[in-house]
Amino acid sequence: MVRREIRRLGPPVIASYDVFESKIIFGGIMYDWLVVGAGFAGATLAERLASQRGERVLVVDRRPHIGGNAFDVANADGLLIHQYGPHIFHTNSDMIVDYLSQFTEWRPYEHRVLASVDGQLVPIPINLTTINKLYGLSLTEEEVPAWLAARAEPVEVIKTSEDVVVSVVGRELYEKFFRGYTRKQWGLDPSQLDKSVTARVPTRTNTDDRYFGDSFQAMPKEGYTKMFERMLDHPNIELRTGVEFKDVTDGYRNLIFTGPIDEYFEFQHGKLPYRSLRFEHVTLDQEWHQPVAVVNYPQDQDYTRITEYKYLTGQEHAKTALTYEYPSAEGDPYYPIPRDENYQQFKKYEALANAQDKVWFVGRLATYRYYNMDQIVGQALATFRRIDERLERPAAAAE
Repeated sequence: MVRREIRRLGPPVIASYDVFESKIIFGGIMYDWLVVGAGFAGATLAERLASQRGERVLVVDRRPHIGGNAFDVANADGLLIHQYGPHIFHTNSDMIVDYLSQFTEWRPYEHRVLASVDGQLVPIPINLTTINKLYGLSLTEEEVPAWLAARAEPVEVIKTSEDVVVSVVGRELYEKFFRGYTRKQWGLDPSQLDKSVTARVPTRTNTDDRYFGDSFQAMPKEGYTKMFERMLDHPNIELRTGVEFKDVTDGYRNLIFTGPIDEYFEFQHGKLPYRSLRFEHVTLDQEWHQPVAVVNYPQDQDYTRITEYKYLTGQEHAKTALTYEYPSAEGDPYYPIPRDENYQQFKKYEALANAQDKVWFVGRLATYRYYNMDQIVGQALATFRRIDERLERPAAAAE
């Protein structure tokens, strides 16, 4: 028998770990909730359950840190980087901004991306500047719609990611900007992917070069990890990192699960397909490397993009930190692959989930959907409201 320290944002608590039985022993403590996953979904629900219902919550995460894929950390040179690639916060929801603003101040930031196409760096999403620079033209905003319409291919029913793009900008721009990038990112041709993949990227007829058009665009002033620390800093919340869900076999009444839904059900209907990523983090002994935070590489290179973090963080430093992003078929699950057969496979797991008692499945992995960060927070807050309506509050919290 060995003793391990439970990491919490307060005085440490000691628990025992039975190495042979692989079981966490809590010494008689009963939690109202076990929350599996300390990312946006798990942290939001843990905070609400603890602060609004006064319930005791145990949060576990298999990774050695909180924050999920939004985890950021200072590297060896003191540069703040996003361990799992760039996470840019944007939303149109005042409610979500108000909620998260309890735990962070914000640094205004509007994300801009360039694409390396035909030897030039041009704005993506495609806009007036992109077209004029790429083709040596001097089109006006009024002329762009007709120029695009002359190249667009009519598609009777939009079904695939290829359909979405060629129906708006035509085959040539599709080949330059989208096909190669999508093949690298997903390991599939856009014609094999659901329309949702490329429908998220607009085409603009003006010179707006922002990647997102949301009303609120900003970064947590001290980073995501600091924000998560504040979310989970509550006397009713116990936090354990580096712990597998399967090792917590008892000691809780209700469960919030934000991990892969197929794993929860022990892959009864097979493994759901995901796309993974590999990250190469580099520090350069120079102040800046590229003109914007992210440069995409749709035509060449094995990586899809390079991120330079000082644009996101506003940090002043003599050196600069970059991440090269390589999509992969193996590794941690990042992106559910949007194809109809995968969705039908998920529906089988969803049916199992709906039959569960006292278990709520929340987040990208648990619902097999791609969500932006604000959408996950919104989903978690909506789940809390349903829980709060369905379950009677403890007497102390209801007073």
